[in-house]
Amino acid sequence: MEMATSSEGGGSGFQKVRDLIAVLRENSYLLKLTCSAGLGGLLFGYDTGVISGALLYIKKDFPAVDHDTVLQETIVSMAVAGAMVGAALGGVCSDRFGRKKAIIGADVLFLVGAVVMAAAVAPWMLIIGRVLVGIGVGIASIASPLYIAEASPSKYRGALVSFNVFFITGGQFLSYAVNAGLTQVPGTWRWMLGVAGAPALLQFILMVALLPESPRWLYRRSYVEKADQILRRIYPENQLKREIEELRNAVESERAEADANQGYEGGSCMRTLKRVTDVTNELLLTKELRLALTAGIGLQIFQQFSGINTVMYYSPTIVQMAGFGSNSTAVFLSMGIAALNAVGTLLGMYLIERLGRRSLAMSSLTGVLFSLVVLSAAFFKHVGWAAVMGLGLYIIAFSPGMGPVPWAVNSEIYPLKYRGLCGGIAATACWTSNLVVSMTFLSLTKAVGASYTFVVFIGIVLLALLFVFTYVPETKGMSFEEVENMWRRRAGKEPLPNSAAEPAMVKKVDLENGSRFH
Repeated sequence: MEMATSSEGGGSGFQKVRDLIAVLRENSYLLKLTCSAGLGGLLFGYDTGVISGALLYIKKDFPAVDHDTVLQETIVSMAVAGAMVGAALGGVCSDRFGRKKAIIGADVLFLVGAVVMAAAVAPWMLIIGRVLVGIGVGIASIASPLYIAEASPSKYRGALVSFNVFFITGGQFLSYAVNAGLTQVPGTWRWMLGVAGAPALLQFILMVALLPESPRWLYRRSYVEKADQILRRIYPENQLKREIEELRNAVESERAEADANQGYEGGSCMRTLKRVTDVTNELLLTKELRLALTAGIGLQIFQQFSGINTVMYYSPTIVQMAGFGSNSTAVFLSMGIAALNAVGTLLGMYLIERLGRRSLAMSSLTGVLFSLVVLSAAFFKHVGWAAVMGLGLYIIAFSPGMGPVPWAVNSEIYPLKYRGLCGGIAATACWTSNLVVSMTFLSLTKAVGASYTFVVFIGIVLLALLFVFTYVPETKGMSFEEVENMWRRRAGKEPLPNSAAEPAMVKKVDLENGSRFH
């Protein structure tokens, strides 16, 4: 398949980026679809980043928050707890109701949560608003990358899914910029938290009025004509026939499998429960699915336990720990760190197709390891400028690699039948890990000090390097069907019937990495 093999051959990564830009210029529909869905990532980033600056001012208005470290951690982490629920719901809702409706549901939660937080008269209202926003974040973390991936040509899929991650980091930068701009405004934190309602409303309007459902989801639900119409607006004519043929073969294979097990179609609760139960059993008993889930879940867990959200949630607090006392100084320095995050993610859009997912993750983790050593040493020696430099180095290393790679990999390594469910499981693991980190960071620094806290992260990153080397394959340039057959070969099974001929890259990846997956 041309789309699957062209990224393997000659041509630099910069050429691929230029090609992608040219495709988006020529295909305004694909650009509109990607950017509109990417607003879910913007909301994701804004709502996870804004609390870091808002917390400094919330403590002024609510003395109970100022004097209680656990309450501070609760306000921060309740969005993560909500995201755990949202991620679990996001996979099921994306499969049952469609990617588009799942994104619309997330927008409603973003809007309601923003209003509740902006109007809060007590810490408990902040917590409720954070939970609602968190559920929206969790749903968006599944539905948005799925929506983009399933409407993207495989040649550019990694870069286009990285658009969503760029929107996440752009949202985080926007949150710091808003925080910095509102430091002298009455009702500071209320405005900071309430601004999120605007992009949520914009995405809601775009998704309802302008954008279609995922063509792959429509095809699986037998809306073949609608799916074909959408695919014709995405793919050039010379690639369209092959794409439709591969999609038809994948769906027919799933239906044959469902017929053999009496199917799952229908609206009753019992049928839905049977589907969830049977699919869960298949996940546990099917080796190729277990291998894919191991890679996807592991990447998400190590993304969080490498410490990224200690930086994004608590960077103003970390800056103050380093000796920069004023709130405004801490917010402005943190805005610089968020800017590095956004720029690094743009770089990642180039590197993810140039280096590949696996190599980029390994390189990123190596840089993260070095930056954590700098941070630990800076706090041990009480050198404030070195701590800020360490934060910057951390973001430079993390954002191009371990930022986008887990989301890109999880959007492409699962069969269509399980993609929403498996993505939801992996994202739930991500948010569970995020919750553990965000709920313990301040308490851990209080107990053992910042220096030794970063030593803990150093040990975890060493384990992450070993995990990626052992369990994560390369999927650069593969179609969804080729990735599925790669896992089947890992499990010692025959490829699916009627699948396209394997490109040379798939064979090369199998030869290089196959022994590590048995």
